[in-house]
Amino acid sequence: MAAHFGRLRKGAASTAVAAAAVAALSASQAPGVATDSLGRQASGAQPSADASAGGQDGGAGAATGNSPYYTDLPPLKSPNPSPSSTIGTPVSVGEAEAGIPATVLDAYKRAETSLRASKPGCNLPWQLLAAIGKVESGQARGGRVDANGTTYSPILGPKLDGNGFALIGDTDNGAYDGDSAYDRAVGPMQFIPSTWEWAGRDGNGDGKKDPNNVYDAALAAGHYLCRAGRDLSVQAQMNAAILSYNNSTAYLNTVLSWLEYYRKGTHEVPDGTGSLPSHSSGGDNSTAGPGPSPSAPSTPESKPSTPKPGGGGSTGPGTSPSAPASPSTPPATPPTPTETVDHLEDADTGKLTATAGQTFATKVSVRTETKAGKAVAKVRVRFMIVGDTDATFTGGESAATLVTDSKGTATAPALVAGEKTGGFTVRATVVGRTLSGLDYAATVTARQADTLTRTGDTELTCVPGGEFADQVQLKATYKGAPAGKVAATATLVKSADDATENDKGPYFKDADGKTVRTLTDLTTDADGALKLPKLYADDTTGTFLLRVTTTGGATLTVELKVAPAATDTPSGTPAPSGTPAPSGTATP
Repeated sequence: MAAHFGRLRKGAASTAVAAAAVAALSASQAPGVATDSLGRQASGAQPSADASAGGQDGGAGAATGNSPYYTDLPPLKSPNPSPSSTIGTPVSVGEAEAGIPATVLDAYKRAETSLRASKPGCNLPWQLLAAIGKVESGQARGGRVDANGTTYSPILGPKLDGNGFALIGDTDNGAYDGDSAYDRAVGPMQFIPSTWEWAGRDGNGDGKKDPNNVYDAALAAGHYLCRAGRDLSVQAQMNAAILSYNNSTAYLNTVLSWLEYYRKGTHEVPDGTGSLPSHSSGGDNSTAGPGPSPSAPSTPESKPSTPKPGGGGSTGPGTSPSAPASPSTPPATPPTPTETVDHLEDADTGKLTATAGQTFATKVSVRTETKAGKAVAKVRVRFMIVGDTDATFTGGESAATLVTDSKGTATAPALVAGEKTGGFTVRATVVGRTLSGLDYAATVTARQADTLTRTGDTELTCVPGGEFADQVQLKATYKGAPAGKVAATATLVKSADDATENDKGPYFKDADGKTVRTLTDLTTDADGALKLPKLYADDTTGTFLLRVTTTGGATLTVELKVAPAATDTPSGTPAPSGTPAPSGTATP
């Protein structure tokens, strides 16, 4: 499956200490891992009866046609160096191997997010994609990808011509693998063309399905693993998914080893600096395909050096040819756009303020620049929402990655405020570089109303010790529009000029039936309507005031009257002394 595998080092010294150390690692990573005398995983692929090809792999039996893969196991978690520098497979302390190139890591996490939405029952962990990416291509040759996630040169496995590998004749006329005779596994996740034809996905939204693009390949691998209704939180179903990728128990154990390793912790490293594996299940002859072996991050783009005049490179008569350059010092490659970025600059981002539930009018915009202040295009910028907030970018995500345009500018999707008020931060960073980010303060304010009105005009009256027949119903608006989900407070006040709580007259009841004269935590509905609980009266008669206020300053005072019930009297007989006259006038 993996292309350009490094050749196995022969004649490497073996010691009992090294063998024991690496064997212990193998035993700790996954069950059933076969190892050689040095503790390395055995190179022979052992088919498993548990494999599931899925029936669409062009007869290959797996997504990759069971092509070769990297067999390097994760390092031991040890603070000590390898016991001997001459050991063929030194034991790493782990820090370098735990690093995943920034764009590659972003692709895995984005694929997990996409599958969480489209196939939530699959429970795909991004660490599984990272584990497969490690054994397939060494994380896209240590992260040698451009700003869009496409490898600088194609990653191709050996010809599947039946000579030591499966026999798969050409199925794509060389469209994906450049070979019109036999198929080859292609890209960071090593799909054979016949599988990619139906499993390919567009993971970076550029309208193409490119197996050499890490975003496309990671999303395709996620869908491939999640097919057939699998739930990858169930170990047996995860095993079946991995075996469907490559029908080999040894492959299964290797992937599970890296899965467990990455689950224990990993970190982002700049693109092009990822650690590269060196041992292949295909043996010494597995370095096939165009381009050199990925023994160093720069080699995928290396080209033969051209002798310069006067530089000792002439091969004319009487002149000895120059000695070839050492493979350990490959020619330098031009820096990627990302590598030229020195800092981020704000690109005229305005004030970030919005009301709860509303979309921010301003978007965060940044510009990537060189040290000299020149704009850099085609650089990936990640925007992240940080802090105690339920605000998101459009689409419901808390992170978004954009590529800078020709002016070096990247603009985040619009922010959408949630219901939680207060401040949070939007942070912009350059993907693939360890540079200071830019932080933007954002604030969500509470929903508000500027006007409150009663929705009925019935006089609110009650007899002493009785219950008001009608409940108070209100309508809240803001700038003439219904003000939904606005907080309100209702208080029975002493007078129009004294807003303190009254200790007599009408009252509400709480859940235990106790007297309450102030209600908090009231909220208007989506249409701005608010209906208060029932009101009751004690034995005090008179005219009383109920005041309702909302966030934003809207206020309404409602008049409540408590009086004895009217009695029938003979015509012309004056009403008993002390009986209040009817009134329909509300005191604001």
